[in-house]
Order: sequence, then C-alpha cells, then structure tokens
Amino acid sequence: MNLFMLGTRSNRLAMLIGTGLGLTLSAMAIAQSDQDSGSSADSLKLPTELTVFGAHDPHVHKATAIVNGTIVTDTDIDQRLALVQVANGGRIKGDELERVRLQVLRNLIDETLQIQAAKAKDIEITSDEIDQTFTRIAGNFKRNPKDFATYLHEVGSSAASMKRQIEGEMAWRRLLSRQVEPFVSVGEEEVRAVMARLNSEKGATEFHIGEIYLSGTPATSNETYANAMKIVEQLRQGASFAAYARQFSEASTAAVGGDLGWVRGEQVPTEISAVAAQLQQGQISDPIPISGGYSIITLVDRRQVLTADPRDAVLALKQVSIQFPAGTTEATAATQVEAFAKALKQTNGCGGVAAMAAQIGAEVVDNDQVIIRDLPPALQQIMLDLQVGEASLPFGSLKDGIRSLVLCGRDDPVAANSPSFDQIHSQLEEERVNRRARRYLRDLRRDAVIEYR
Repeated sequence: MNLFMLGTRSNRLAMLIGTGLGLTLSAMAIAQSDQDSGSSADSLKLPTELTVFGAHDPHVHKATAIVNGTIVTDTDIDQRLALVQVANGGRIKGDELERVRLQVLRNLIDETLQIQAAKAKDIEITSDEIDQTFTRIAGNFKRNPKDFATYLHEVGSSAASMKRQIEGEMAWRRLLSRQVEPFVSVGEEEVRAVMARLNSEKGATEFHIGEIYLSGTPATSNETYANAMKIVEQLRQGASFAAYARQFSEASTAAVGGDLGWVRGEQVPTEISAVAAQLQQGQISDPIPISGGYSIITLVDRRQVLTADPRDAVLALKQVSIQFPAGTTEATAATQVEAFAKALKQTNGCGGVAAMAAQIGAEVVDNDQVIIRDLPPALQQIMLDLQVGEASLPFGSLKDGIRSLVLCGRDDPVAANSPSFDQIHSQLEEERVNRRARRYLRDLRRDAVIEYR
C-alpha cells in the first residue's frame, strides 16, 4: 500500500461511526470528573451478605424495548449493529457480538429519549435537514445518496437507520443549545487563570489519549475486568478504538469516540497518567483499575506544552519503490534489497532520483506536504535524523515490495503559541455543557417508562 494513499472504505466508516456523525461535545472532559468521593453505592446502605432469589442466566437477555411508547425493534438493532460490524471489519463474533448488540440497544434507547425530549420542547428536525447531512456523508464516501443507500443495504444496514442516528444527534445538539448552554457561564478570571497556568507549564509533557471506561463495583470487579480484557483483545486485533468507545465506554468521551484530547498527567487519575507515560504511540493498555471501574487507554500522541514539536515539520519527499514478482524467495529479495540500498546511496540528492529509478525499474511518487507525525511511528525518528538529499533505509515486505523516502525539503515548525482567550473560554464552556448534558441524559433515563420484550 502506498504511504500516500487515503484510508480504506471500512476505516472511513469506522471514523464516521466512531465520531457519532459529528456530535460536538468536549473531548477534554475527564471521565470521572463529576463523581463524588467514596463508593457510589454508599447511600443505598446495601447489606454485605445477601441472598439472590432466582437464578441469573447471563445468556438470557431482553432483545427489544418500548421507550415511552416508541418501539425499538429487532430490525433497528440489527441495522445499527451492522454499521458497527463493518467498522470493525466483521471481526466481532460469538459472545462479543451479543455484548455489542446489547450496547447498541442501550444506545438506541438513549437516542429515542433524546429525540422525544427535543420534541417535547417543540424542537423539530426537518427531513430536508436530515437529507442534507446524509448527502454530505455520502459525499465523503465518493457516492451519491442513492448509491450510498444501496451500499448501506448491502452491508446489512439501511439509509433509514443512519438517518435516524442523524436525527437523534441533531435533536440532542439543539436541545442542549436551548436547555443547557444558556445557563453555562465562564468568568474572565477563570480564563486568565488557565492562561497563566499554561504559560507556567511550558515544556511539560502532554498526552493525547483515547479512553474506554467501564464502571464496576467491588462485587462486579472480576466480571468488569473480564469484559474489559475482551475489548482489549479485539482492539489489539485491529478493531476500531473509536467504534468500541462509542458502543461500550461509559465516560462522557464516548460521544467523540473516546477521544480524551490533550491532557497533562495531573489532569487524569494517577493510575492512567502512569500507564500513559509508558505507552508507545498507538499501543493499547491493559485494563487499568481506577476508582469506580476500569479504563482502557490508547496513546494517540505526546508533546510538550507550548513547545515546537519537530514532528510537526512538513517534508517534501520522493518515495522510491520496487515490487517483487510473484514467487520471489526471501533470498532473492534480500539481494534486490541490497542492490536497492546501494543505488539509493549513489543518488545525488532528489535531482538524481528519477535517473536512478529508471535504471533499476523503480516507481517514484512525489509528495511535498507530508507531516512527520503522520508517518508510521517506525519512520518518524528516521526522517527526523535525515538531511536534505538523503534517503531512508529501505523498508517493506515481500508482499508490498520495498521502498525508501528521499528527503527533498523540510519546513520546521514554529514555536507553539498559547491558546487565545476566546479558545480557552470556549473550551471551558464546552466542558461544563458536557457535564450538564450527562446529567440531563441521566434524568431522562430515570424518568423514562421502558418495557423490555
């Protein structure tokens, strides 16, 4: 696969689903920021020794629901589940698929409550608005709406299912803008304090983290851990972190595919910051025990506060590649790799790449807008150490061929500037809206009449 190619269709769909079709809630909120200290069940005064009357069978589940009179059908669940399956390359099987199905049902219940709450406030989402968003999404897939609807049907979903999700998220955003946002305020002193703190912390390490949070009690800790490990296994096999976060995470960041954003160690539980400091870019952690449950994190990236990151440099590159004929042995390939590397060393800068490539039958691809941090982690340090005119070590495989990146130019990043007053003000507002939105949804769940079938 060419380094400069766009992602696959399934990856783009994973991004689409994982971001909730553009639901805008703050990714900087901390998962447990609004939890009280102590056990969440203390107020219930539950006995430590108790008898459960009846047999609990974890394999028997309610399939559908009636939410305040609105029916969530098997078809609704199956079609939404199909999108999750596609986002994960069809890798969800067996018991894992059943768990995802139950989470999809919970999501559909929440979605129904959000639509109902919006209608109760006379908030209307017109069919034209929904169709416009659907058309835009279809365009992201290089399809017209009709062809995109056909594609959704082919994968087991439907245009109606996606339009329902679009309606739910548009309704929820408008409801929050009317019922929550007007009552959120941020003072000038708060903003100034944040700006001062950022400037004082210049050079400190920040982590860009993805999170999946599963709540649990001491009594259910083993079960919660087992469920978390199943998710970790799926993620390490290539499942979409964003899709799994949206379906399983109980943190506020589920709405944005688990994206916690850029945080410093002191902004997250110490257990999480300690693990984040040890992770390599792209790694998935084991379940991390924290107060109230377990967290699974992935390290998206790291940087220093208000410090120019050399990985933000923009490179002008020539990619030189050769393919191996079918049936090529490792020994033969090794000989060709050696010859390829020798030819690269004899290249006189980027100006000599074309002639060298013609001599050895190589293909050349130009790209003068490559950001170092967008390259695979294994290549980032290599490109940082190269001088203009030098070529990287050959890399590749028997299947994909071998290639090298020749550095033709580098535009180094400028020192990062502090966020503006307005940017910080907006972020603080988003965090508070996010917290109130979670409480709002909890109230809707508490007051709902839900019948399971």
